[in-house]
Amino acid sequence: MDFLIYLLVILVGVAAGFINTLAGSGSLLTLPVLIFLGLPANMANGTNRIGILMQSFAAVSGFKQKKVFDWNEGIWLTIPATVGALIGSIVAVGINEFIMNRIIGALLVFMLVLMLIKPEKWLVPTGTGHRVRLTPLRFLIFLGIGFYGGFIQAGVGYFLLAGLVLGAGIDLLKANALKVLITLGFTMIALIVFMLNGQVDYLLGITVGIGNMIGAWIATHVAVKKGVGFIRWFILVCVFAFSVKLLFF
Repeated sequence: MDFLIYLLVILVGVAAGFINTLAGSGSLLTLPVLIFLGLPANMANGTNRIGILMQSFAAVSGFKQKKVFDWNEGIWLTIPATVGALIGSIVAVGINEFIMNRIIGALLVFMLVLMLIKPEKWLVPTGTGHRVRLTPLRFLIFLGIGFYGGFIQAGVGYFLLAGLVLGAGIDLLKANALKVLITLGFTMIALIVFMLNGQVDYLLGITVGIGNMIGAWIATHVAVKKGVGFIRWFILVCVFAFSVKLLFF
């Protein structure tokens, strides 16, 4: 790759890292670029996990420095998500991209409707305490989300936010922080699976990861400064844009 290609990959990574940290589906920017640069779809899927991992480290560090979340709150939800991701990443070897895009798009439309019909659910925490506990239902929810995250990654941030806000009753700011912590946990496992199957381009992965880290670091500061109202509107715009892309393009 020449300098301009490296720069393009880093800039796309910055945008994806910002979007992923505040909302989700940033991988819908990086995956097409990786495929355009010559990677097969499965290898692009695996290579993209390096960027997600680096981005998650940066985002977790930024949110933790600002004391947005407690480690114990995220660890218990990370366990079922990681188990699900292990299974999903193994299944991902034979992914059918066309069908998967339609499924993701339909789910995003459903989430968009939920956010528009009951906006208060996304702005005001409904939990009775500060701790997020792992219940049998939440175990199943995050197991399923982890499976999806291990399978394709793109759009998993939205489903994590829905599980954390609607299922665990916490506000969008803390949900974003716990989302990146959970993503960090299951991405480690998924990346190992792709590495063992030879589906990772390390140079491209690290390059996009540098951009992802920069975008994630910026997003943590914006999230804390702007608050949950801004985050909700940002998510609405992203959900609408990416659902249209997946369903019709």
